[in-house]
Amino acid sequence: MTDEDVVRYRTDGPVAIVTMHRPQYGNAQNSAMTYALDDALYRAADDDEVKVIVLTGEGKHFSAGHDIGTPGRDVDTTFPRRAGLWWDHVGKPGAESRFARESEVYLGMCRRWRELPKPTIAAVQGACIAGGLMLAWCCDLIVAADDAFFADPVVKMGIPGVEYFAHPWVMGPRHAKEFLFLGERVHAERALQLGMVNRVVPRADLESSTMDIARRIAQMPRLGLALTKKAVNQAEDLMGLRAGMDSVFGLHHVAHAHNAEVGQDSLAGHDARSMRDGGR
Repeated sequence: MTDEDVVRYRTDGPVAIVTMHRPQYGNAQNSAMTYALDDALYRAADDDEVKVIVLTGEGKHFSAGHDIGTPGRDVDTTFPRRAGLWWDHVGKPGAESRFARESEVYLGMCRRWRELPKPTIAAVQGACIAGGLMLAWCCDLIVAADDAFFADPVVKMGIPGVEYFAHPWVMGPRHAKEFLFLGERVHAERALQLGMVNRVVPRADLESSTMDIARRIAQMPRLGLALTKKAVNQAEDLMGLRAGMDSVFGLHHVAHAHNAEVGQDSLAGHDARSMRDGGR
């Protein structure tokens, strides 16, 4: 499967549209998709004609999360390291492998994309679960279809949330605890009330509504947009976002190590099927 297969890239005037393209698996993210997304976002960042980037998912769902069970899962495959300088995870034992891989393809990549100096908009339909949240949350704006739902059910695995732990900043601490403790789906209108998304639109209007916002943003000066994005990101970091993510990433790996020590694997024996209906 080539990069072009798993991620598609096109431009519409000053807007770049980056589309995840594994619809048969709900756009579950393997490393091939992660690096293809990175290539596409780098391409958009480097194109002086592009002012705004829209991230979408082909098919029924935006993203069902990290790939934990499709035929294209690739946890034992070497990939070029771009987001950090940890050693290659392949062939390393235990936590050496898990920490290195997730530092790169999960937390590291999302942080890299959050810092992209052009506005990014996630257009979300259907499922946005666990790793899907990470992709949406590192975007500046989220436009949700009325059929969208959001969930982070990984506490079922004994893990305290996904690697890009933005929960308390996205929805507030009390709602973040409820979201994680219950693992239930938060549907689009509720997500809007919680401040998780910017707008909710009919599913049929998702593309046109998102593109309308993107084109209006694209009328602003490029440097003004970049500096404004940086200003808000810096303020968010001063509220503890970056340090909080670092601390939770450590707890995340304590959970993986515990699962591997007392059970059969780092995911507490769960797979895509057992996690699929984790929250209603």
